[in-house]
Amino acid sequence: MANVIVVGTQWGDEGKGKIIDLLTPQADVVVRYQGGANAGHTMVIGGQKTILHLVPSGILHESCLCIIGNGVVLDPKVLIDEMEGLTVQGYLKDATRLAVSQNAHLVLPYHRIIDQLREEAMGSSRIGTTGRGIGPAYEDKVARLGIRAGDLLDSGVLKARLDAVLPLKNRQIEMLGGKRISCDELFREAEQWSQRLSRHVCDTEQLLHRKIRDGAKILFEGAQGTALDIDHGTYPYVTSSNTVAGAACCGSGVGPTIIDDVLGITKAYTTRVGNGPFPTELANSIGERLQEKGREFGSTTGRKRRCGWFDAVVVRHAARVNGLTMLAMTKLDVLSGLEKVSICTGYDCAGKIIDDFPAELGQFERITPVYEEMPGWEEDLSSARSERDLPRAARDYMAKISELIGVPISIVSVGSERSAHIMIKNPF
Repeated sequence: MANVIVVGTQWGDEGKGKIIDLLTPQADVVVRYQGGANAGHTMVIGGQKTILHLVPSGILHESCLCIIGNGVVLDPKVLIDEMEGLTVQGYLKDATRLAVSQNAHLVLPYHRIIDQLREEAMGSSRIGTTGRGIGPAYEDKVARLGIRAGDLLDSGVLKARLDAVLPLKNRQIEMLGGKRISCDELFREAEQWSQRLSRHVCDTEQLLHRKIRDGAKILFEGAQGTALDIDHGTYPYVTSSNTVAGAACCGSGVGPTIIDDVLGITKAYTTRVGNGPFPTELANSIGERLQEKGREFGSTTGRKRRCGWFDAVVVRHAARVNGLTMLAMTKLDVLSGLEKVSICTGYDCAGKIIDDFPAELGQFERITPVYEEMPGWEEDLSSARSERDLPRAARDYMAKISELIGVPISIVSVGSERSAHIMIKNPF
């Protein structure tokens, strides 16, 4: 048995989808344990791109059971659209391969409206959310105003919940300058969601534990990245859930004693979508080159990603709070053609070098990155399938990062295609 958590170590967009897709053939179950449709995992197989927002990336493999856990906030419309797209592509012929936790909270139209209106009202102080209603849905979960996937299975319960909650939400929408939502119209729409999703909604905690007892290999799939964690990220410029490895247990209903490894995904450089601190950001031609060559556009929003050099301080922080046992490095091929590459090894704060991730937002305004410069390489890495195929400078770059983080690199991605990778050590 091997149970592995996959987490992002930066500000998300590290390429988790490809690594999960790569590992899934050896996994029996893939569980998505937090976040919502504000995250997107992109896989390229045979030149065909598939972007998933809610369905676990393991759905592209016929033998894999995919579970959307209780820690996810679920937009029913997005999920149904995603399922229909997967069916057209031939990936969801067997409906029993996708299970949705009855305890997963729903993202409803009023959550989206409140999210967008609130961002507009904040003006220059806006967080830079995706506007998908994720934050307001998590707020309702904690405030015990949430409506869960299991409520879709009982029209009486669903109607009662909407009657209780919607007046509160409509008052909030009106205060923000929006238009009220009709309870009857929303209820009719929810009945349509129920018809489509009822066969998938179940007690996934029991299902998962049965699989564990049978000796199944489980892969836990996170969304976003550690620096966006609500507690351990660059607050308040963070997402609304815990993105770290510990959330896999809470968000799926298992104990920490079943976890064998935690695989951290990191890009060979750093990117960030939206507002907030980004110490190594490159507002120059190199940053533009990384953005263009790496095709750095958000898979959910289409926004350009801010780009910069690899930040070892951020990833060291991720190694600590996640308990990383191994790293997977993506997009090493994007750095090809640069004469020099740089790694941020620490921060200069008023003449004092610090190597810890700042806890307060104001500290980021007082730091400048300290870089170690290394030789670059010209070679195209896309055909490399072993470490020996990589140029010496690329191997040295990887070795330096592993040394700075204190975690071995087990997988290297050298292109967007599924086959473009080097497997040094398989987590399974």
